[in-house]
Amino acid sequence: MAPEIKEGKQYDGRQIDIFSTGVILFIIVQGIFPFKEAKKDEYFYNLILNNKLDTYWKKVGGQNLSPEFKDLILKMFSYDGNKRPTIDQLKNHPWVKKPFSIKMTRSSIMDKLNEKRSEKTAHTSKEDEKYRGDDMKELIRQPSESQLELYKFNDLMDHDI
Repeated sequence: MAPEIKEGKQYDGRQIDIFSTGVILFIIVQGIFPFKEAKKDEYFYNLILNNKLDTYWKKVGGQNLSPEFKDLILKMFSYDGNKRPTIDQLKNHPWVKKPFSIKMTRSSIMDKLNEKRSEKTAHTSKEDEKYRGDDMKELIRQPSESQLELYKFNDLMDHDI
């Protein structure tokens, strides 16, 4: 929630939406909330307000985020709603305009995922005592027509009383 709302001030809904969109964007990119509350006395938001950005990015694991992203998100988190970017300014921001390839991005994400996989989870062999191959096939069978009839719902006869 934007600082204006927290403090009970009069506000412009568009500026509030920019702030909220910034929070959502941060969560999508980082996987965590940027701060607990947008209040001057809240630790993480206070780091932003006091320009202790190296500490902030380190604490939220954002040291490797692009300078363009950091610039955009900090503008969206501005304490003063009038200093937040407009929709047109967002559309023209270098981070939004930055070209990217979905194929390369997907490939990069998959490479990172594979790096993090342990040897055990990346490779399954029949020699592994936890292998569930042939023995488990019996549990996965196509049901017969008579078995399927047991699970059909008859809306003329079956109803919840």
